[in-house]
Amino acid sequence: MESSIANPDMTEHGPHHDHKPSGFMARWVLTTNHKDIGSLYLLFSFAMFLTGGAMAMVIRAELFQPGLQLIEPNFFNQMTTVHGLIMVFGAVMPAFVGLANWMLPVMIGAPDMALPRMNNWSFWILPFAFTMMLMSLFMEGGGPNFGWTFYAPLSTKYSPDSTAVFVFAVHLMGISSIMGAINVIVTIVNLRAPGMTMMKLPLFVWTWLITAFLLIAVMPVLAGAVTMVLTDKYFGTSFFDAAGGGDPVMFQHIFWFFGHPEVYIMILPSFGIISAIVPAFSRKPLFGYASMVYATASIAGLSFLVWAHHMFTTGMPVAAELFFMYCTMLISVPTGVKVFNWVATMWRGSLTFEVPMLFAIAFIVLFTIGGFSGLMLAITPVDFQYHDTYFVVAHFHYVLVSGAIFSIMAASYYWLPKWTGVMFDEGLAKLHFWCSLISVNVLFFPMHFLGLAGMPRRIPDYALQFANVNAIVSIGGFAFGLSQLIFLVVVIKCMRGKGEKAPDKPWEGAEGLEWEMPSPAPYHTHLTPPEIK
Repeated sequence: MESSIANPDMTEHGPHHDHKPSGFMARWVLTTNHKDIGSLYLLFSFAMFLTGGAMAMVIRAELFQPGLQLIEPNFFNQMTTVHGLIMVFGAVMPAFVGLANWMLPVMIGAPDMALPRMNNWSFWILPFAFTMMLMSLFMEGGGPNFGWTFYAPLSTKYSPDSTAVFVFAVHLMGISSIMGAINVIVTIVNLRAPGMTMMKLPLFVWTWLITAFLLIAVMPVLAGAVTMVLTDKYFGTSFFDAAGGGDPVMFQHIFWFFGHPEVYIMILPSFGIISAIVPAFSRKPLFGYASMVYATASIAGLSFLVWAHHMFTTGMPVAAELFFMYCTMLISVPTGVKVFNWVATMWRGSLTFEVPMLFAIAFIVLFTIGGFSGLMLAITPVDFQYHDTYFVVAHFHYVLVSGAIFSIMAASYYWLPKWTGVMFDEGLAKLHFWCSLISVNVLFFPMHFLGLAGMPRRIPDYALQFANVNAIVSIGGFAFGLSQLIFLVVVIKCMRGKGEKAPDKPWEGAEGLEWEMPSPAPYHTHLTPPEIK
């Protein structure tokens, strides 16, 4: 895809058009500029990533040795619950929304997001929601302690008084997500530059368009689930209480009907990022663009047909177990298409291994490992052994840490020069990559064997035979946590403008409209839409 930008449009980069609002309040709190809101999302998500990571450190410190070491079981449960909630809703999702806010208008030649005031609102809801959730930890009885999946009756009959605060916080996150998704869809459908047809969209834009439809479809389901939890606990209903004619397993069906598409909400934008980075550093166009679009859409469609694979041990009829087993195995086909296309793009390409490419290749290899263990979990009779063990923890962390988080790191390094106008410190960035890569595998790979040997998840104490492996896992966990501080240093140096000035196109093979504007990106771009040839 080439674009020709007419001369009159070049004035947009002049000083007259780059007037940023002065003063902190006008620039950041009241902003409707998509780049500033994108930056706010990214900074917020990184703060939440460090917060959720600190909770993971508490968990791994407790599990370093068998026996109860540092914290009591109830607080351990609060840590596992809030760690999960913060990482899913506070770190991964806002990071992707931040990347979308920053890059989508630039990539499609739009002047801004379609609904800028709603954009501001959808961000500012989040700090309040997460502050409330974190403050619930200090309430009498403690914060949420029933797992991030908040199964009834743990979240209804046996939950602490702070459950109402938790429910309100989840509602706020859901409202933010739905508003963000509406904004993404309207922007992509209505504000594309002339000549940019749907099948010319960059894959990051496509994956976000499909993700946004998923968000709008499933966030109301989550809202329904938490509302029923609220009324069961405080208003005497019995949706999930068998004594009143309800069914606790119904909660699992409702939750996972949201929860499984949610897993793809957290990985589809990653596919778009990797599909931008791999061609850039292979100096080749992406292999099989159309098949990637259709594969993404089919993953989204199939994600609504697999929710009960989380529930194979609840006593479903055999016919239902077979249906969900086959649908789950089927979803690996479009995912395999993506991995094949990335490898085919690199095949006989002119590869260089800058930091974004290192993270992208690590993503492909480690995400594939997570995909293989997912296939194992999909096989019903085998799942009876794996269910609720550390094998499951290993599986979804390979998908979400070396998957989603690594792709966010890759995207950050890929676009940082465009955002800040300076090249990042490559030595520190490579140190960050290698420390993260080694430690993430020391952290999560041994968990597969713990799970196969029968160690249950979400417990503060365990049998003696798991002691040595848990010590290794915890060391990997601390190393991975500390590695992220290197990333913090890299980002702060770039934000302060310390580094050599970035060219407009810092990566030789990069394609797309974002590389045709100056670095750092001006406050307003595409005031006159570019013509796409």
